[in-house]
Amino acid sequence: MNNDNLRFQVRQLSLDNDDLMLNETLFHNANGYLGVRSNFEEGYPDGYLSIRGQYINGFYDFAEMKQAEKLYGLVEEKQTMLNVADTQGIKLYINGEEFSKFDGEVVESSRTLDMGKGWSMREVLWRSPGKHEVRITVKRMASFHLLPLFTIEYEVESVNFDGELRLVSTHIGNVQNYFNPNDPRVAGETFQYILPVSAEFVGETSLLVSNTSKSGLQVASAVRHECSKAGQESRFIEDGTAIYEWKTELAPGEKATLVKYTVLSDSIRSASCRDEALKLMERVSAIGLNRLYEEQEKYLAEYWENCAVNIYGDDELSMAVYFNLYQLIQSVGKDAYSNIAAKGLSGEGYEGHYFWDTEMYMMPFFSLTNPEIAKSLIRYRHNILDQARDHARLMGHARGALYPWRTIMGKECSGYFPSGSAQYHINGDIAYAIITYYLLTKDTELMLECGAEILFETARLWLDAGHEHKGKFHIHNVTGPDEYTCLVNNNYYTNVLAQYHLQWAFKFYHLLQEQDSGAFSKVIGKIGLTEAEIAAFREAAERMYLPYDEELDINPQDDSFLSKKKWDIAGTPKDKFPLLLHYHPLYLYRHQVCKQPDTVLAHFILEDAQKLSTIRNSFNYYEKITTHDSSLSTCIFSIMASKLGLHDKAYEYFGESSKLDLFNTHKNTKDGIHAANLGGTYMAIVYGFGGLRVKEQGLFIAPTLPDLWEGYDFKIRFEDSLIQIVVRRGAFEVLLLKGTTKEIHIYGEKHTLKDRLQVELK
Repeated sequence: MNNDNLRFQVRQLSLDNDDLMLNETLFHNANGYLGVRSNFEEGYPDGYLSIRGQYINGFYDFAEMKQAEKLYGLVEEKQTMLNVADTQGIKLYINGEEFSKFDGEVVESSRTLDMGKGWSMREVLWRSPGKHEVRITVKRMASFHLLPLFTIEYEVESVNFDGELRLVSTHIGNVQNYFNPNDPRVAGETFQYILPVSAEFVGETSLLVSNTSKSGLQVASAVRHECSKAGQESRFIEDGTAIYEWKTELAPGEKATLVKYTVLSDSIRSASCRDEALKLMERVSAIGLNRLYEEQEKYLAEYWENCAVNIYGDDELSMAVYFNLYQLIQSVGKDAYSNIAAKGLSGEGYEGHYFWDTEMYMMPFFSLTNPEIAKSLIRYRHNILDQARDHARLMGHARGALYPWRTIMGKECSGYFPSGSAQYHINGDIAYAIITYYLLTKDTELMLECGAEILFETARLWLDAGHEHKGKFHIHNVTGPDEYTCLVNNNYYTNVLAQYHLQWAFKFYHLLQEQDSGAFSKVIGKIGLTEAEIAAFREAAERMYLPYDEELDINPQDDSFLSKKKWDIAGTPKDKFPLLLHYHPLYLYRHQVCKQPDTVLAHFILEDAQKLSTIRNSFNYYEKITTHDSSLSTCIFSIMASKLGLHDKAYEYFGESSKLDLFNTHKNTKDGIHAANLGGTYMAIVYGFGGLRVKEQGLFIAPTLPDLWEGYDFKIRFEDSLIQIVVRRGAFEVLLLKGTTKEIHIYGEKHTLKDRLQVELK
């Protein structure tokens, strides 16, 4: 692993407003529980836009979602992730001159994200209007060792300054969420979700407690400071804001450092978040900052040891991949109360909602490299299973569970059901992810704990959502992954995934029955599952209708797709993309045009359902009518291009995916990173170039090497083993780093992996 690839740095930073907001995202700090955008501690001048936020994963309030037509079952209330506090504020004064990058002269400036040490750093050499020079270094960290903790280490070094240094640190509980009424990807309205309850100092710690306006939740934020040298300290509350002020003297060549500790606590996870915040702050005080830095680096060393993907011959691309994988560990929830928001914890895009993206784009990474985190993601889905049952009843189904398309606490948050709630495939996506986790781990304990119950309850839904017609099982009026084609009959992706889901529900019933009758009987008794239903699962799977066009030798996206007029993508002005921002949904629905892969995605995850010619013809057909307006798109096309031997296309699509956020190619990274694309980039290497597939028969590997690379390597966990695949020009190796002997398939042939296999690269 090249440690240089673990450092992302930008020098001589632009003060353009768009660049500032982009950097708020790229340099944010998060750990899966909390996230803090990388705003300037001192703020921006009046007139500048900023998304200044600190978030807790899974912490929410309810917001009204007005429906013009109050039809039965339409969502009229959503959840939204909250900006819970502002503890970033630190203002610097030298002899009364206030530091601002917009005043005086910025001699040097840079920002660094160190993904090996787990912190971001901001450095500024500033010359004040009065010609005083100071070097300011700000290091920020969201702790992986202690998830509720965020730290700021603020150092001021005098170059030629001699006099009073004053630092004013603020702790603000009266905050609001960002909104933009012109962008459907963020909240379109403003509201005071957080209502301050109390502000106090408990000893040297400021403590603010706030309630949500509707959800009945509470959050506490605690802040404490440490100074590196003697000076005058003062603490006071002003209009609900806790203020800490430190004055000291600074001479040329001398340094002064302020360390600011923030702890967050919420009532979802704690009976008394106020008491918990104080208790956590005591623990922080006992540990100390240097030990926290050491624990951060230790955590990440283990993380990279298990998941690092190295690319040889393109350092910039390799660093981009490391950036994406680092954002995944920053974004993923690590308990049963949270998941992975579409923008992680880096911003308020999509209001902190969780989608099916988790299971199909991000969970594969964790199942392959960090199964303990994958367990938490499955437990989250089990934690909201009752709400999924309620959602199924609301949608007219007497039995089973239907997971919402977008949610935080389990209720549907999509107000536009044609491209939201109608995406019934989310049941199959969750089932697919659980099945893949099982195939990789053989973890029957988790299946008995929660996985089987999810699989059976969601499988029940298909029996009611579908019906038999002329000997085939049809599923009508659903929407597949492609949001430019809605409310269709027999969406291929949905049907083939439902078939796989039902097949495995049948298999798991018999597999778990044989392995642990006591625990399994408890699961079956709880949900009242019958042998007749299990037989119905198998029968529906066997009779599942899968659209197929014999003339084209492709799988149509749905029953009506091929009869529609093709969209003229080449003739559409570039300023009309993404199409969803410029064309009415109904106009899009009447055309053959795809926002993202649908049938192509199905051919990736369930390649054995069709012959290779059908997969190839489908890829060629849908490629011509896909806009890639979704960040979930190019990574899948890269994977399938690799499978089909279209190596130049695979590499081109991969490049678009890997640099999406770093280069802001979708022009909305300011609202947060594109979390699903992060996982998609990983899959494009491991599943694409590496040719990895996880099947009932075991692991399958079929590597290729892009012409512009010297090689690449990655590691995966399979059952009790850690396996490394090392690809070089002409040959590749499969290494058993830990664990027992394994049978694996390489280019379709079975091999026994005892310690090392070397195979000629095809």
